[in-house]
Amino acid sequence: MARPTIFSAARAADLAAALQSGGLPDDPAALIDLIGNLERLKSTVSALQADATVAYDAARRSAESKQGVSARRQGRGVSAEIALARRESPHRGQTLLGLAKILKAEMPRTRERLADGSLSEFRVILLVRETACLTAEHRAFVDEEICADPAALDGVGTRELVARAKRVAYEIDPASVVRRASNAESDRNVTVRPAPDTMTYLTGLLPVAQGVSVHAALGRDADVLRAKGDCRSRGQLMADLLVARVTGAELVPDAPTPVPVLVNLTMSDSTLLGGHAPGQVGADGVAPELLPAEIARLLLSRTLNAEIGAWIRQLYVNHTGRLIGMTSKQRFFADGLADFIGQRDLGICRTAYCDAPIRHRDHVTSVGDGGATTADNGQGMCEACNHAKESPGWRQTPVDDLRHSVETVTPSGHRYRSTAPPPVGWREPRWIRHGIFGEPGIYTLVA
Repeated sequence: MARPTIFSAARAADLAAALQSGGLPDDPAALIDLIGNLERLKSTVSALQADATVAYDAARRSAESKQGVSARRQGRGVSAEIALARRESPHRGQTLLGLAKILKAEMPRTRERLADGSLSEFRVILLVRETACLTAEHRAFVDEEICADPAALDGVGTRELVARAKRVAYEIDPASVVRRASNAESDRNVTVRPAPDTMTYLTGLLPVAQGVSVHAALGRDADVLRAKGDCRSRGQLMADLLVARVTGAELVPDAPTPVPVLVNLTMSDSTLLGGHAPGQVGADGVAPELLPAEIARLLLSRTLNAEIGAWIRQLYVNHTGRLIGMTSKQRFFADGLADFIGQRDLGICRTAYCDAPIRHRDHVTSVGDGGATTADNGQGMCEACNHAKESPGWRQTPVDDLRHSVETVTPSGHRYRSTAPPPVGWREPRWIRHGIFGEPGIYTLVA
């Protein structure tokens, strides 16, 4: 029997190069065929990625076992490595690692449908999620029932696919489905993410009765205010009522509810008096959002007129756009230095591709290895990334660069560089030739 072909990283790079250099057919029908086949190729690649993920996890655990690492600590940081390799967030890396293990051990038919292009990675994740409450045996039954025949998936939409998984899961183990619904209340939370035009999405994941009740109460009270002559729309009033009730601020007529704000105005000393530099509004644990100067001034005027606390903090950059550093000889980061690091990193974890908010101020080079408590040796990190870098085989070092940079070396030997986000209003420096005709060998650094 012929040995299976080893699909190496080099062959994957060759395939990517071939796809990049190829042209498109002129025939419209051939273009549709190409789109369809490329979609199936994406699914096949996802299946191969899942296989490689499981194999790497097993190899890491085996190597760490031989090194005497305790079973509890073996494999720690693997999901972070997978995330870096796929240019995803660490949270996504955990999802992908869990998905790969389940496809390998419990849902082989689903893995086959991913490999042959019948299912996309997104739809496979939904199937795995809907069967999470089942035992391994019951999950294998759902896998066989839904994904054994690829023809049975033709024309099936995502909603119908999820409904099938739910239906079969409830038929074979209704108690587990009920327990899952009951336990879902423990996942209730509130999240915030940016929206276009200096807006934000504040999302509450609530039990259905609570969510409906909150929405109905806001709508009812908004209707009362509109009946009294308030010119705001029903949606605007519901939003202003929500802010007022959560923050305790007073609802003002015909205007957004004013709240306490912290505006961080980042500017160079040369533009300090110009008044046009943008500002940022943030809070502890929430990444700051960029605001045009005029919007920042409007926000401040509302809070000052309402006699609500407002703070302005100015940060300075040098001619290369790097925030001016601070130094402390203390073991722990002082409040001022911790705030500086948080503002320099714009409130976002410094791990490459991670967009979680900063929870920890971390020493790049640990104190045990001689690392100093300075701005250059400090970085903001989320809790998961800070724990991952403490796993065996991880190393981090500060890099001398225009902006604060950190190089991470993973246990597999791969290197990743994370550079602090540019301060607001900063442009990438570039070199230009001197003189009208560009004198050879003479350049000037400009921003």
